[in-house]
Amino acid sequence: MSIIKIDMNSPEFQAELEKTIRFTDKVIAQFNWSYNPQEEINEGVQLGLARNKMMYNKRFCPCYMVEEVNGEYRSTDNRMCPCTTAIEKEIPEEGVCHCQIFCTPEFAAAKRQENQMEEVVHQHSRGLTKEECAALVNNSELDSDELIALLEARELGMVDFKLVDVREHMEWRMGHIQGADKLVPTSSFFQTLDEAKLDKNENIIVYCHVGSRSAHCARILTDMGYTKIGNLSHGIVSYGGKIER
Repeated sequence: MSIIKIDMNSPEFQAELEKTIRFTDKVIAQFNWSYNPQEEINEGVQLGLARNKMMYNKRFCPCYMVEEVNGEYRSTDNRMCPCTTAIEKEIPEEGVCHCQIFCTPEFAAAKRQENQMEEVVHQHSRGLTKEECAALVNNSELDSDELIALLEARELGMVDFKLVDVREHMEWRMGHIQGADKLVPTSSFFQTLDEAKLDKNENIIVYCHVGSRSAHCARILTDMGYTKIGNLSHGIVSYGGKIER
């Protein structure tokens, strides 16, 4: 099984995307929620929901892995939008669902204020020693600044690792982290993992949209005997480095 490719520009996908946007609009109205002020997050989730509807005939949460069990497709933790966990726990307790598309009006207002206050430019140092690089690349969880520093150090030959995107082909086409080495989509994870030919003893860092799928894939890789797996904790939406489109 090869990577499943969906043409974002096809009439079929665009029609499904329009239906999905109407669907998320209805969810917002039904629960008196708000959209995340960061429009790129909402767009990414809507695209993922439309993709899953086309692939599996259900709007499974795009931040979780979908697996075939006894001839039926199932999402990790039964995450189908709007998922029970978001309705009953995440939004009431945290103000936002795991995928970050749906949130309370209060969370949205606070996020808009936070976005206005954030600095546009961040300084990153190339001054890591090899020992610091070795320690950092072995972390199981990495944030944006840490991954940027490691990619810069890799350019200088100070550290070696593989950066693996576990999102879908369509998401990769929309934009991926510059320096990503492999695409191993969760929808065809085990098949494309074989094709990627990753060494079980090399450092591997995985990432997805917001960090859920990649965390799940990291656990799978560890169970399979891969010894040095790191995860970009909050996914590509948190990444402040260069994006290749």
